[in-house]
Amino acid sequence: MAASSRTLPQSLRHYLVNPAALGYLAVVAAVGVWVGLDMLLVERVDASFAGVWLFIVTAPTSFLFVTLPDELLLAGIAVGAVAQALALGAAYRSARGRAARRTSPAGA
Repeated sequence: MAASSRTLPQSLRHYLVNPAALGYLAVVAAVGVWVGLDMLLVERVDASFAGVWLFIVTAPTSFLFVTLPDELLLAGIAVGAVAQALALGAAYRSARGRAARRTSPAGA
């Protein structure tokens, strides 16, 4: 029952601060930097599809925001990244918990 006594910020931190979630957020940040540099530094005659990669990396959650106006479209990327990181963090914690229970001594 100790898990139910956590506050919302404690629960979010519990699922976001682990190698899986932080690694995923690092990949999203790297793609965001790449897209930003592509938009600022590369001259093109036609449009670039580099921005689509942010939606691909944060899919499927970010696809829910595709039909919204431009300001909310960018919020969809952030919401998608955090939602996916929370899901990865929860899966990581669950897998670690099962592995720890399986390897613990029978008398402990």
